[in-house]
Amino acid sequence: MIDEGRAAQAIGELLASFGADPRSPELRDTPARVAAFWSERLDGYGVDIAAELKALPGELAPCPVILEKVPFVSTCEHHLAPFFGHATVGYVPGEGGTVGLSKLVRVVQAYANRLQVQERMARQIFEALETHLKPQAWAVKLVAEHTCMAHRGVKTPGVPVTTTLLGGLWSADAPLCFR
Repeated sequence: MIDEGRAAQAIGELLASFGADPRSPELRDTPARVAAFWSERLDGYGVDIAAELKALPGELAPCPVILEKVPFVSTCEHHLAPFFGHATVGYVPGEGGTVGLSKLVRVVQAYANRLQVQERMARQIFEALETHLKPQAWAVKLVAEHTCMAHRGVKTPGVPVTTTLLGGLWSADAPLCFR
């Protein structure tokens, strides 16, 4: 998705705008490295969420499936600064079936590896579970620290932001890990 050559040119221009010489021995390879970094950092746009949330074969008991504290790093679309934390994702299987545990992690990573705001990321994960799994109950909780808040503006590091969405049977009575 990312034109790494164009991105490298832009990074070279950015360095020059800082008064740095992008052709210096110290910075010569920086534009290409930064472009490659962003290409990897934003690879979530290429993930097929429906394929990730394809049900496993066979009938499984509809017991809750909850992954707690799945780590993620995302990028604030307002400042291109990282925000990082963990996700708790869970559901009670319904007509859409059950997926492998790693698939839930991949969905979190796919949405994290995009330019984001935390609220949208939580909503995207929540809606992906609802749409593709058709669960009886589902929930998403993201807890993250935002470097844009820690290093600029109010300069307040260490303040976690929590976003929680509850659906189905868990709308009124969610497991403790989502409260």
